[in-house]
Amino acid sequence: MRMKYLVLDFLKLYKTLLSPLFPPACRFTPTCSEYAIQAVEKYGAIRGTWLGLKRILRCQPFCTGGEDPVK
Repeated sequence: MRMKYLVLDFLKLYKTLLSPLFPPACRFTPTCSEYAIQAVEKYGAIRGTWLGLKRILRCQPFCTGGEDPVK
């Protein structure tokens, strides 16, 4: 359970400190960082991180993007 909160803290730190330094580029709603936070909250550190990484890999110019909630 501690790992879950460590991952969530890291994601929130990224979202607060680093994300504002880059122009918005996410093609999805919710954003990739918010999706990763929701996935970790719902599924735990390991599966949530895996889902977040898969989402980041899909977020590229050849993907249409759109609404993609955590299932």
